[in-house]
Amino acid sequence: MTDIEHLPELHGLPAFDFPDPGEPQELPEAGAVAWRLAFSVYGDSADAGFGALWERFLATVDPAGVRAIIVGPWGEPCEDDSGEVVRHLVAARKKLTSLRAVFIGDLEMEEAEISWIVQSDVTPVLEAYPLLEELGVRGGTGLRFPAVRHQHLRTLWFQAGGLPGEVVRGVAASELPALEHLEMWLGVEEYEGDATVADLAPLLAGDRLPALRHLGLRNSELQDGIAAAVARAPVVARLTSLDLSLGTLSDEGLTALLDGRPLTHLNRLDLHYNFVTEPVAERFRAALEPSGVEVDLSEPGEEDQDEDEDGEVYRYTAVSE
Repeated sequence: MTDIEHLPELHGLPAFDFPDPGEPQELPEAGAVAWRLAFSVYGDSADAGFGALWERFLATVDPAGVRAIIVGPWGEPCEDDSGEVVRHLVAARKKLTSLRAVFIGDLEMEEAEISWIVQSDVTPVLEAYPLLEELGVRGGTGLRFPAVRHQHLRTLWFQAGGLPGEVVRGVAASELPALEHLEMWLGVEEYEGDATVADLAPLLAGDRLPALRHLGLRNSELQDGIAAAVARAPVVARLTSLDLSLGTLSDEGLTALLDGRPLTHLNRLDLHYNFVTEPVAERFRAALEPSGVEVDLSEPGEEDQDEDEDGEVYRYTAVSE
């Protein structure tokens, strides 16, 4: 299993925890860090809820200089969805005039399992900030992402133990002409990860994402099917990096990649955490590494698979619950 930890940075800026009331601390310049705002119902903060924390933040830090915001806990992770966070962000759009990056759901495993984090429709943040360049979300429960049009978004990423198919289809139907980096942890059906390989078809065609250079389709129990689809995908020709890590990739998927469209133009191919046998892995490396492709086939996942009495093998993604 992959440990889920707090973000160390966002948008190239180091994360900085906005202090609790009365906590003595010299604050950095507004635009020098990614501000992490966290309110826990189990903590000792004097703030009366996330709304009070938010208002204190806007009154303490020059909002016009803030470039990046990381939102951690905003209440009870299993019950309170991120709708309040989204509403506060939208309401502050005329104050946060330099905001370029937002991450919602920066909870590590000790605070909440990833599947416990209840999200909401996060697209109003994009609508409120037409100059936003990066949006990240952790947690797939309750997450919505209806199709949007945004001219400046360059990075979009979702970390989930199960990413709803509705979200994948919404991203696929969106018009994001500047998007360079797209990463989705698709997860497992048990935790609302009901996206299908067919849902990825518009993304793999690449027509709506002309600037895409990095594609991550990670942490999926359908990783072999995804690899086979990627092997035939037109979008691959213009990528510089591809990430199919953290899922149940086996010899079947790796062989499909090897027999598909050329991958020798990539700078990096991340397949770490996998269920690939060493002979097939060696064949794959021999085909790509002489061309300068950095191939990561580390962390074989033998410990994360079971075999029942009938000989059927069950494999598990790196992140689910």
